[in-house]
Amino acid sequence: SHCAHRLIEDPEWSLATVPHLSELCIQHIVRNFEKYPILDRLLPEDQKKVLDRLSTGLPLAVTANLVSDEDYWKRCCTERWQVCDISNYGHSWKRMFFERHLESILKCFIPNTTDPNQVLDLIPFCKDYVRKLEVDQFLPPLRVDQKEEGDDLSDAESDFEVGEVSVHHYDLGPLITSLPHLEELHLTYGVKDCGMNFEWNLFTFSYQDCCNLAAAVKACHNLKVFKLTRSKVDDEKTRLLVHNLLDHPSLVELNLSHNLIRDKGARAVGKLINRSKLEILNLCNNQIRHLGAQALAQALAENSTLTSLNLRLNCVEDEGGQAIGRALLTNTTLKSIHLGSNNLSEPTATLFSQVLAQNTTLTSINFSCNHLGLDGGKQLLDGLADNKALTELDLRLAEVDQETEYLIHQMVWANRDAARLRSLQQPSTTLL
Repeated sequence: SHCAHRLIEDPEWSLATVPHLSELCIQHIVRNFEKYPILDRLLPEDQKKVLDRLSTGLPLAVTANLVSDEDYWKRCCTERWQVCDISNYGHSWKRMFFERHLESILKCFIPNTTDPNQVLDLIPFCKDYVRKLEVDQFLPPLRVDQKEEGDDLSDAESDFEVGEVSVHHYDLGPLITSLPHLEELHLTYGVKDCGMNFEWNLFTFSYQDCCNLAAAVKACHNLKVFKLTRSKVDDEKTRLLVHNLLDHPSLVELNLSHNLIRDKGARAVGKLINRSKLEILNLCNNQIRHLGAQALAQALAENSTLTSLNLRLNCVEDEGGQAIGRALLTNTTLKSIHLGSNNLSEPTATLFSQVLAQNTTLTSINFSCNHLGLDGGKQLLDGLADNKALTELDLRLAEVDQETEYLIHQMVWANRDAARLRSLQQPSTTLL
């Protein structure tokens, strides 16, 4: 019999289509990286090839302490969040990922429902990278059925019971005391985007919450910035927080704006001013009146660290405003003060005229939305005659004569130009 041998060839076949053995190895490493993360055994060029192909969905237990490549963490961030600005995270993609990942877990945590290990198990992976936490939402426990509370309760009593049950939130203590590099903590106790499910108890910062937070902040020795805003912090809670912040070794900025702090709370903060290293204090939009302002002024007169004080949207009136003015006749460290919307009038402006004539430290004063009046504006103009330090004086809606306001701004702008010129000349002087 006759046998015919035929050789069938693919005309498009080429040796170039066969993957290199090194490429096949890299593909295998990428596919099996979760079980065998051998990144540190590879050559630098091969590490880069593997990292460029790694899935961003790998468990953090695998990638957190092994992968330091910023391009990988950039992919993790940009695939998860639409807006990514690393300038707020020390220009580190890895830090951004861990801070925002931890924040998202905290914002969705439901006490008595969510497993606390979701947070605690993350600590070993993120503790070396988290330096700032911004949590603008804390969820309360799930509502208890009113029928379980008893059918004999009135509507008001029932609402009270539900409110008491529902106010306690996640205790940050075990978390933030385990973050050795945490320097900034920004918190708001409330619920965002609740829509038609609005209830007042969703926006409650309970006394137990305050106790837990105060103890945690006290134990966080590296904390530099603490902001607790829009959380209904009243005098009692303020005093508790201050008691735990006295003699704090690192705290330089405290923001308790948009709360319910009255005079007793302001007195407590006054004690804190001289028992800490505070440089920036923000008490905007509270309920502080002249007694609280006088307590703050007394502390300010003796203080040597505070550089910025914001009392906007309170009601210190002239008694409080004059007390602060007298403190600034001796204070030599405060650079900025905001007294907007405090029901101030001419007597305060008269005293601040003396402050402008004597104080050489203040660079910014805000008197907007007050009732300084025509004579008050003229008093400030007279005080500015020999002042070379002030570079900002806000008199919007302060009932000051338009011509007087113009002349004041001319003087302030001249000081600003002179300060800018000095700053430009300073480097050359330093080099010499």
